[in-house]
Amino acid sequence: MNILICDDHKIVRDGLRRILEQYKEVCLIDEAANGREVLKLFSKGIYDLLLLDISLPDQSGLDVLQTIKSKWPAVYVLMLSMHPQEQYAIRALTYGASGYLTKDAAAEELLLAVREISKNGKYISQSLAHCLAFQLNNENNQPAHEKLSDREFEIMIKIAGGKSLKEIGTELCISSKTVSTYRSRIMEKMKLEKNTELARYCIENRLI
Repeated sequence: MNILICDDHKIVRDGLRRILEQYKEVCLIDEAANGREVLKLFSKGIYDLLLLDISLPDQSGLDVLQTIKSKWPAVYVLMLSMHPQEQYAIRALTYGASGYLTKDAAAEELLLAVREISKNGKYISQSLAHCLAFQLNNENNQPAHEKLSDREFEIMIKIAGGKSLKEIGTELCISSKTVSTYRSRIMEKMKLEKNTELARYCIENRLI
C-alpha cells in the first residue's frame, strides 16, 4: 500500500509516519504540507490511501478531497481533524471520504482504520455511526447549519470561536471584506443577527 500524508505540521506528519510504519502492508509513505503539494504528488505517483487534514493553509481539506475523488476516484481518503466529528465527518463522507478520525484518536484506532479501509473501503467508528444514525432519524428536520456551503460553515465555526473578520481573512487568505460578505450570508441562512447568537447555536449543536 502506498500512502500520502497531508498535514501542514511536520511533527504531526512524523508521528503519523511512525504509526503507519507498523503496518506491514505499507510499501511507501510520502508527505505533503498543503493541498497544492498533494495534487502535484498525485500527478507524479500512484497512491492507494491519502491521510488528509481538513485544516490546510492554502485551501480546505474538503476541497482537496473533492478534487482527488473527481480525478482519482479509486483512491481511499481518510480525513484527519482536530475538530469533533459533528462538524465535518458527515460532509466528508458525503464527498467520498472513506473515514474520519479526530487527531486525538489512539494510534491503535488509526491502524485499525487503515486496515479496514484497505480491506473494505470504509471505516466508521462507533461514535461516528451514532452521528450518522442520528442524522438519518432527523433528516426531515435538517439543522440550519446544513444549509451552509463548506466555506460558509468553516467561517461560521471561526466566528463562533471568537475570531475577528481580519483574523479569519488572514487564515483563509481572503480579504476582511470577503469574510464580511460570507458572514452576512451565514446570518441570513441561519436567521440570526449577532455573533453571540451564532456562538450559542454552535455550542448547543456541539459544533465548537
